[in-house]
Amino acid sequence: MISGDGAVTTALALVAACFIGAGFVAQQHVAYREPLAEMLHVRLLTHLVRRPVWLLGIAAMVCGQVLSAAALDESDLGRVEPLLATNLIFAFVIAHLVYKEWLSRAVWWGAVLVTGGVASFLTFGRPHGGQPAGPESPRWLAAGAVMALAAVLVLAAAPCSLRTKAILFSAAAGMMFGVQDALTRGTLLARGGGLGSVMWNWQPYALVVIAVLSLLLAQSAFDAAPIAISLPAITAAEPVIGIVLGVFVFAERLQITAGALAAEVAGLIMIVVGITVLGRSPYPGKPEPVASGGDGPS
Repeated sequence: MISGDGAVTTALALVAACFIGAGFVAQQHVAYREPLAEMLHVRLLTHLVRRPVWLLGIAAMVCGQVLSAAALDESDLGRVEPLLATNLIFAFVIAHLVYKEWLSRAVWWGAVLVTGGVASFLTFGRPHGGQPAGPESPRWLAAGAVMALAAVLVLAAAPCSLRTKAILFSAAAGMMFGVQDALTRGTLLARGGGLGSVMWNWQPYALVVIAVLSLLLAQSAFDAAPIAISLPAITAAEPVIGIVLGVFVFAERLQITAGALAAEVAGLIMIVVGITVLGRSPYPGKPEPVASGGDGPS
């Protein structure tokens, strides 16, 4: 039986996931109408900020993040993060109901696999302990390694089809969002030394740069393909990278019992299979060029 506090935490996390999912749907709906030539260019963002629906999507995502922070304030990571992973399911439901996007049975199964895999990994991984990593700590090199891997994915996407570009850009965006989460945590920890320690710290400035790059990668993925293909890798990569950086940067420890390890591996396998299923789902493709702000496909 769920206690009163547990029920509040669950409700906050699910509402947060709904807002985040709705925000992604609105962003993708607008970004998909932009010309393909704008992928990975800052002008994509400069065009999108003029679109009211896209701004509503950003606002919805921010609301979701605020609610998720409130849920985390009431409970621990292991309970809240798996619920937040349902944002992919909410996104698909909202896209189907609001924009009448056709989603096959395979797409729904893929979404369930990705969501279930993320939830399994987070529930059984459940990082604990650890110690803060100061801005001068060499442990932050792990975040640099993640950024380098994200860059490799972006470069590898150059000769690929739009479908593959969307998946690779999405995965890179999710990885950068994970770095963003780690930098946010590092910046918040630096507040203990006062405002001066924050201002002379490299982390808040890096956080702004990473936030813009993450957003650009996500919108480029949304520009390339429908939400069933362009969103799942973000949902999967961000929390997984967040936990990985928690281990390497903040010296947190994962559950290492035989059962926990088996569940974590099974979760990762489910994520890979789910993204593979979604990546193979049919869609009519996006014609090139698409007039900016026009009535392109959605």
